[in-house]
Amino acid sequence: MNKIYLLTGPAGVGKSTISKLIATNLEKSVLIEGDEIYHLVVGGYVSPWKNGNHLSLFWQNCKSIITNSIRSGYDVVFNYILDKKQVLDIKQTFSNCQIKFVCLMVDEKTIVERDKLRPLDCQMGERSLILLKSMKQKKFNKNNILDTTNLTENETYLEVLNNDKFILK
Repeated sequence: MNKIYLLTGPAGVGKSTISKLIATNLEKSVLIEGDEIYHLVVGGYVSPWKNGNHLSLFWQNCKSIITNSIRSGYDVVFNYILDKKQVLDIKQTFSNCQIKFVCLMVDEKTIVERDKLRPLDCQMGERSLILLKSMKQKKFNKNNILDTTNLTENETYLEVLNNDKFILK
Protein backbone atom coordinates (compact mmCIF):
# COMPACT_ATOMS: atom_id res chain seq x y z
CA MET A 1 0.00 0.00 0.00
CA ASN A 2 1.34 3.39 -0.97
CA LYS A 3 1.83 5.99 1.72
CA ILE A 4 1.19 9.71 1.68
CA TYR A 5 2.84 11.95 4.26
CA LEU A 6 1.09 15.31 4.67
CA LEU A 7 3.02 17.89 6.63
CA THR A 8 1.65 21.26 7.55
CA GLY A 9 2.46 24.02 9.99
CA PRO A 10 3.32 27.71 9.96
CA ALA A 11 6.08 29.12 7.78
CA GLY A 12 9.49 28.42 9.29
CA VAL A 13 8.44 25.44 11.40
CA GLY A 14 10.50 22.97 9.36
CA LYS A 15 8.03 21.45 6.90
CA SER A 16 10.50 21.45 4.01
CA THR A 17 13.40 20.16 6.07
CA ILE A 18 11.45 17.27 7.61
CA SER A 19 9.70 16.45 4.31
CA LYS A 20 13.04 16.18 2.55
CA LEU A 21 14.42 13.91 5.29
CA ILE A 22 11.40 11.62 4.99
CA ALA A 23 11.44 11.50 1.18
CA THR A 24 15.20 10.92 1.06
CA ASN A 25 14.91 7.92 3.35
CA LEU A 26 11.99 6.18 1.63
CA GLU A 27 12.74 3.53 -0.97
CA LYS A 28 10.64 5.14 -3.74
CA SER A 29 9.31 8.61 -3.06
CA VAL A 30 8.16 11.87 -4.58
CA LEU A 31 8.58 15.12 -2.66
CA ILE A 32 5.97 17.76 -3.40
CA GLU A 33 6.82 21.18 -2.04
CA GLY A 34 3.45 22.92 -2.13
CA ASP A 35 5.01 26.36 -2.43
CA GLU A 36 6.86 25.30 -5.59
CA ILE A 37 3.61 24.07 -7.18
CA TYR A 38 1.81 27.27 -6.19
CA HIS A 39 4.61 29.37 -7.72
CA LEU A 40 4.29 27.64 -11.11
CA VAL A 41 1.83 30.40 -11.97
CA VAL A 42 3.81 33.44 -13.05
CA GLY A 43 1.50 35.67 -15.11
CA GLY A 44 -1.49 36.50 -12.95
CA TYR A 45 0.17 35.35 -9.75
CA VAL A 46 -1.82 36.23 -6.59
CA SER A 47 -0.66 35.34 -3.07
CA PRO A 48 -2.65 32.39 -1.67
CA TRP A 49 -4.10 34.41 1.21
CA LYS A 50 -5.49 37.10 -1.11
CA ASN A 51 -8.73 37.22 -3.12
CA GLY A 52 -8.34 36.13 -6.72
CA ASN A 53 -5.69 33.52 -5.86
CA HIS A 54 -5.18 30.39 -7.95
CA LEU A 55 -5.64 27.80 -5.20
CA SER A 56 -8.13 25.85 -7.33
CA LEU A 57 -5.51 25.27 -10.04
CA PHE A 58 -2.91 24.56 -7.35
CA TRP A 59 -5.03 21.75 -5.84
CA GLN A 60 -5.81 20.26 -9.24
CA ASN A 61 -2.07 20.17 -9.99
CA CYS A 62 -1.18 18.69 -6.60
CA LYS A 63 -3.78 15.94 -6.83
CA SER A 64 -2.65 15.09 -10.35
CA ILE A 65 0.97 14.77 -9.23
CA ILE A 66 -0.04 12.65 -6.22
CA THR A 67 -2.24 10.43 -8.44
CA ASN A 68 0.49 9.91 -11.05
CA SER A 69 3.08 9.20 -8.36
CA ILE A 70 0.88 6.65 -6.57
CA ARG A 71 0.00 4.93 -9.87
CA SER A 72 3.72 4.61 -10.58
CA GLY A 73 4.38 2.98 -7.21
CA TYR A 74 5.88 5.92 -5.34
CA ASP A 75 5.13 7.09 -1.82
CA VAL A 76 4.38 10.81 -1.63
CA VAL A 77 5.64 13.40 0.82
CA PHE A 78 3.65 16.64 0.53
CA ASN A 79 4.03 19.82 2.53
CA TYR A 80 2.00 22.99 2.46
CA ILE A 81 -0.09 25.11 4.81
CA LEU A 82 -3.26 23.00 5.00
CA ASP A 83 -6.63 23.32 6.65
CA LYS A 84 -9.09 20.61 7.76
CA LYS A 85 -11.08 20.76 4.52
CA GLN A 86 -8.00 20.12 2.38
CA VAL A 87 -6.83 17.26 4.59
CA LEU A 88 -10.30 15.65 4.37
CA ASP A 89 -10.30 16.08 0.59
CA ILE A 90 -6.93 14.35 0.27
CA LYS A 91 -8.08 11.60 2.66
CA GLN A 92 -11.20 10.96 0.55
CA THR A 93 -9.44 11.24 -2.81
CA PHE A 94 -6.66 8.84 -1.82
CA SER A 95 -8.60 6.46 0.43
CA ASN A 96 -6.63 3.52 -1.01
CA CYS A 97 -3.43 4.87 0.57
CA GLN A 98 -2.16 5.06 4.12
CA ILE A 99 -2.03 8.75 4.98
CA LYS A 100 0.03 10.22 7.78
CA PHE A 101 -0.96 13.78 8.61
CA VAL A 102 1.30 15.86 10.86
CA CYS A 103 0.93 19.48 11.87
CA LEU A 104 4.36 20.66 13.03
CA MET A 105 4.18 23.31 15.73
CA VAL A 106 6.58 25.31 17.90
CA ASP A 107 6.38 28.12 20.41
CA GLU A 108 6.56 31.78 19.34
CA LYS A 109 10.20 32.26 20.34
CA THR A 110 11.29 29.24 18.31
CA ILE A 111 9.34 30.22 15.17
CA VAL A 112 11.01 33.64 15.21
CA GLU A 113 14.46 32.06 15.68
CA ARG A 114 13.89 29.51 12.90
CA ASP A 115 12.56 32.16 10.54
CA LYS A 116 15.78 34.14 10.98
CA LEU A 117 17.78 31.06 9.90
CA ARG A 118 16.03 31.01 6.52
CA PRO A 119 17.59 32.77 3.51
CA LEU A 120 16.81 36.49 3.67
CA ASP A 121 14.45 36.37 0.67
CA CYS A 122 12.48 33.52 2.33
CA GLN A 123 12.08 35.06 5.77
CA MET A 124 8.48 35.70 6.74
CA GLY A 125 9.01 37.94 9.76
CA GLU A 126 5.71 38.88 11.39
CA ARG A 127 3.79 36.64 8.95
CA SER A 128 5.30 33.53 10.60
CA LEU A 129 3.72 34.56 13.93
CA ILE A 130 0.40 35.26 12.20
CA LEU A 131 0.52 31.79 10.60
CA LEU A 132 1.45 30.18 13.94
CA LYS A 133 -1.62 31.74 15.55
CA SER A 134 -3.76 30.73 12.55
CA MET A 135 -2.56 27.10 12.76
CA LYS A 136 -3.47 26.97 16.45
CA GLN A 137 -6.98 28.17 15.60
CA LYS A 138 -7.48 25.33 13.09
CA LYS A 139 -7.76 22.95 16.04
CA PHE A 140 -6.44 19.85 14.32
CA ASN A 141 -6.83 16.56 16.17
CA LYS A 142 -4.24 16.51 18.95
CA ASN A 143 -2.96 13.15 17.62
CA ASN A 144 -1.86 14.95 14.46
CA ILE A 145 0.07 17.75 16.17
CA LEU A 146 3.78 17.43 16.84
CA ASP A 147 5.44 20.14 18.92
CA THR A 148 9.01 20.32 17.64
CA THR A 149 10.15 23.14 19.91
CA ASN A 150 12.58 20.87 21.77
CA LEU A 151 13.18 18.28 19.04
CA THR A 152 16.09 18.06 16.64
CA GLU A 153 15.47 17.61 12.92
CA ASN A 154 16.36 13.92 13.21
CA GLU A 155 14.09 13.38 16.25
CA THR A 156 11.22 15.07 14.41
CA TYR A 157 11.81 13.00 11.27
CA LEU A 158 11.88 9.73 13.25
CA GLU A 159 8.74 10.66 15.18
CA VAL A 160 6.81 11.35 11.96
CA LEU A 161 8.11 8.22 10.28
CA ASN A 162 7.62 5.80 13.18
CA ASN A 163 4.58 7.02 15.15
CA ASP A 164 1.32 5.49 13.93
CA LYS A 165 -0.76 8.04 15.85
CA PHE A 166 -0.42 10.31 12.80
CA ILE A 167 -2.23 7.85 10.47
CA LEU A 168 -5.61 9.22 9.38
CA LYS A 169 -8.38 6.75 10.08
